[in-house]
Amino acid sequence: MTASPSTGRVDRKHLMTSVEMAHFVSHGSFRLDGVVPESMNERAIDVLDTGIEPHPYGTPVEDAYPQGGFVRELLDLPAVAGALQSLVGPRPAVDHHAVHVRPPHGGNAQDMHGDAVLDTRTDAFDVQLMYYPREVTLEQGGTLSVPGTHLRRINEGAIGRYQNLRGQTRLTCPAGTVVFLHHGIWHGGRRNDSGQPRYMFKIRFNPTVRQLRLWNTDDIDDPQVRATLATRFEWANGSQGRLELINRAKLWRVLTGDHDFDLDYYLTRERIRPTTLAPGATDPRLGAGGAGDGWGA
Repeated sequence: MTASPSTGRVDRKHLMTSVEMAHFVSHGSFRLDGVVPESMNERAIDVLDTGIEPHPYGTPVEDAYPQGGFVRELLDLPAVAGALQSLVGPRPAVDHHAVHVRPPHGGNAQDMHGDAVLDTRTDAFDVQLMYYPREVTLEQGGTLSVPGTHLRRINEGAIGRYQNLRGQTRLTCPAGTVVFLHHGIWHGGRRNDSGQPRYMFKIRFNPTVRQLRLWNTDDIDDPQVRATLATRFEWANGSQGRLELINRAKLWRVLTGDHDFDLDYYLTRERIRPTTLAPGATDPRLGAGGAGDGWGA
């Protein structure tokens, strides 16, 4: 079966597993190390140096990146197509793309930020594909991100004053690595202190279908799914971390259609809204005759 994000023809074996999807929900990222063949990585440098034509927001993948082009070849790689369909579904729209090149011994470290303005969606999300055609070393200042922050809503550079947070990671990876990020994750590019340029190509995708069970759900009942969703991070210890568990449980309900799912008693407690009146109580909306008998309103 041909892998293609524009048609949705992706073999089930290339889709993400439930454990991998749980990792994305808890960490805000999914990583494919060295998935792009070296022959493509070698061609990528000329493509990125030349530049890739921009397209209006919401352009379908097949229009933005037609067959025969380098970007479409990248997106049609089975593992990449499988991850993309698992996260945003078939035929996603291209929000925008960008080529980022940090010159040797150049560039300033970005402030910590979230991409674009505050996004209040809780029932959908965009993903950002980040492709690294060359190896990224620590000295090259790969992208810094803070796992688990993607569901803590911020507006662009509102967190720019924070220079370091516990649990943050600096990306290092082999050539040909593709990383998928939730659009809300806190991150920032670092300064390149090496003698080699650092290349990264980014595409943000919008879903065009409901993000419901788009991955391989054969392992949906694996205990590791719940354990992964309950991952704690150093930047949000103790009671602060509970908010992240609540947000993840809400997102997992959206993604699975299981509206009873909970990681503790948080969401279950929110549904406690009894309608039965206590003995002797009255409901003013029912007038003088609205006294309750204790057993029903």
